[in-house]
Amino acid sequence: MAYLVVVSFIWGFSFVLIKGSLTSLDSNFVSFARLLLSFAVFAPLLRPSRVRFGDALWLALVGSVQFGLMYVAYVASFRYLPAHTIVLMTTTTPFFVTVIQAYYDRRVRRAYVATAGLAVAAGCVLVYPAQALSAGMRGVALVQLSNVAFAFGQMAYRRFMERRPSLGDAHAFGYMYAGGALAAGVFSAASTEYARLTVQPHQWLSLLYLGIIASGVCFFLWNLGVRRVHPGTVAVMNNLKIPVGVLASLVILGETAEYARLVAGCLLFAAALWLNAHVRAPGTEPVRG
Repeated sequence: MAYLVVVSFIWGFSFVLIKGSLTSLDSNFVSFARLLLSFAVFAPLLRPSRVRFGDALWLALVGSVQFGLMYVAYVASFRYLPAHTIVLMTTTTPFFVTVIQAYYDRRVRRAYVATAGLAVAAGCVLVYPAQALSAGMRGVALVQLSNVAFAFGQMAYRRFMERRPSLGDAHAFGYMYAGGALAAGVFSAASTEYARLTVQPHQWLSLLYLGIIASGVCFFLWNLGVRRVHPGTVAVMNNLKIPVGVLASLVILGETAEYARLVAGCLLFAAALWLNAHVRAPGTEPVRG
């Protein structure tokens, strides 16, 4: 679980560090650029001679969904929803993790549903906005599509790698990023005016950080962590970045918060983790790959 905790802290603090620095760029270009940089990090680790074509194609497909489609749908939702509504809508990811795992298991595990419910409740308590919600159906659909894409990628990668014990994660992940970059590149080609594109030096620094660290290294560590814990933990940890982000805003940006809500949200997360640790469904031991 250490990988998931570390990545959650990096993501939570990354949000406040890059807030507003890339708003002048086409969002699809930002998604494409960061995934292309992620691919560049892992490309030297590719071993085409050791990976069957069908496996490489499946990994690329999973990456195109978990990274490419997820980013494209997420950033597109900002055209239709205010940011505080989007943050609230992302809290449903643990439920999608649970549903997808239930599909793979061919059964619904009540322990997973309960822990996912607590994680969603914790996220909602922390980010429910003081201002009125404004939610158009198109925007809601885009955010939920993004959540489903990210949840699917996590569990599909976990399941695939369980069946390929000889394939190392570092050698597999380049194909994931190749698929993600290709998917985002298609959308960027349709929306980005490359002839007029101007990227400032500080924006390149943000893109390098996002592509190499926040996406490249962190998505790799996240999926690695997903393989080493059972699905109930995966569901809960998908929302850990929310309290971390709130704490980062307090520490770095000096923003204010309702401390009663912060404490209540953290207690709900603690309850989810406690329940997850003490009520495990049979046959859900973590993979030690």
